[in-house]
Amino acid sequence: MPTERSTGDFRETPLRFSEIGIVGAGLMGAGIAQIAVQAGMTVRLYDTDSAAVARGRDQISRGLERLVAKDRLGRNELDAAMDRVLPTDDLSQVARADAVIEAVIERLEVKQEVFSTLSAEANDSTLLATNTSAISISEIAGPATRPQQIIGMHFFSPVPVMALCEIIRGYQTSDKTLEAALGLAADLGKQSIVVNRDDAGFVTSRLMTVLMHEAVRLVEQGLASPEDVDRACELGFGHRMGPLATADLTGVDVAYRAGRAIFEGTGDPTFRSPQLLRRMVASGHLGRKSGRGFYKYEGTK
Repeated sequence: MPTERSTGDFRETPLRFSEIGIVGAGLMGAGIAQIAVQAGMTVRLYDTDSAAVARGRDQISRGLERLVAKDRLGRNELDAAMDRVLPTDDLSQVARADAVIEAVIERLEVKQEVFSTLSAEANDSTLLATNTSAISISEIAGPATRPQQIIGMHFFSPVPVMALCEIIRGYQTSDKTLEAALGLAADLGKQSIVVNRDDAGFVTSRLMTVLMHEAVRLVEQGLASPEDVDRACELGFGHRMGPLATADLTGVDVAYRAGRAIFEGTGDPTFRSPQLLRRMVASGHLGRKSGRGFYKYEGTK
């Protein structure tokens, strides 16, 4: 049965989905889980690493605490929301939720393995979504038994703050699945755009990769500092955050892999990664999560 939304952040309208599974408890998975429990859903949170699940729960709790501090969420609501986060080490149990969103590493073979299991275990009505930012939905769904149930739902970081969800059809994605994905995004409080064909990079990653790569080249060539490149985008174009600070936030390695996937998928040299980006990844300068990227962060040398 549909449930009512439980927080003041959302309209008091019935939910289409009462229970969702999240595969991957990292930054994106935990962010999606947070907005789901805020909306009144139960979340089955899965990761192959039990420590990652614990960190994911901590991230969800911290995010909700910030809402309490801003008087946007009550303490009782926070406690109830955390009670709806159900860690699990059983992927088949996750597959039986109303919808499942995968948010694992951006590697095709890993995602294919996840969806092969999910599609074999899921109900006929279960929505199966990948949070990939660049990999072909058709390729991810290729080995799955029910590719018509698989769709892309690309959320943006930080998930509780960013309003957009990019919804991407694969070659075999059904109209029913697209309709369900639009409904889930609305339940989660997001606004959507629909990408009708899953060409590499879709819409947003192609746009962002071009901007981010050119920003990296400007720094690489010594034309400007990272601070000034980002400031130009913020003050000149009205961006809330510059492309290099954004790469640090989401992960320099994530940005690198997304660009590489688009280049490999299209063959377009526009998307070839700058040498500086490759060297940063090789050196472990991955942004905020490593303490150093285009900027240095508190607690680092």
